[in-house]
Amino acid sequence: MFKKGSHSMTKTIMSSIGGIAIATATASTAALASPSLTPKTADYNFIADSKYTGTATRSLTKSGNTWQYTVDAKAGGIATAKQRSTFKMSGNRVIPLTASTSYKVLGLGRTHDLSFGADGTTVKSTYRGKTYNFSAPNRAFDDLSLEAQIRQDLLAGSFTGDYTMVKKDNIEKTPFKKVGNYSITVPAGTFDTVRVDRIHDDNARSTSFWLAPSLDYLPVKVVQNNDGKQMEMTLTKLR
Repeated sequence: MFKKGSHSMTKTIMSSIGGIAIATATASTAALASPSLTPKTADYNFIADSKYTGTATRSLTKSGNTWQYTVDAKAGGIATAKQRSTFKMSGNRVIPLTASTSYKVLGLGRTHDLSFGADGTTVKSTYRGKTYNFSAPNRAFDDLSLEAQIRQDLLAGSFTGDYTMVKKDNIEKTPFKKVGNYSITVPAGTFDTVRVDRIHDDNARSTSFWLAPSLDYLPVKVVQNNDGKQMEMTLTKLR
């Protein structure tokens, strides 16, 4: 479990948990008859640096054509992280509406809020009392609506690997690539998966996602390396 004094590591872990991040998209619109995401709730375990452990729950729900994706994570009783994202769907296009990320470590924390324009091409980012307004002609996404878009692209066969992420004070393009198909075993069972890697511009960082087609490409395993420190998340239960 986390030890007192591990503030820096805990903050890194908690900011990574919600960000099973797969970053934003210039997504092509496929036929309306393409398979679509379905609501699911999933529980995960994670371990960082071979010693820090925690749990996370990810839940995708739907009311009419408004979707909500949430992540709640905790580590060792001293750190928590929460993410909320709401979006609509138009065919295979995810249109983000609002998003919020907050974390607390030893009682101290931060919140990052995002508000998107009606067509997703403008976004307002508020963090630590500062507000930034961006124009994103190809649409911009928060972490969770982006994950939903990439999963929908995979379902529709329109995954491009060309994505863009909204940060606190800028919009950042980040490419992804399919690596291959793998059968992997996690606490929730054995799944056939597609591995998708985020391409970093820093050789000291790597991020890999194993996404299960049978679960609408829900992540069943995530491994992230950052300057020699590794975080691994695995699916423990669907409900």
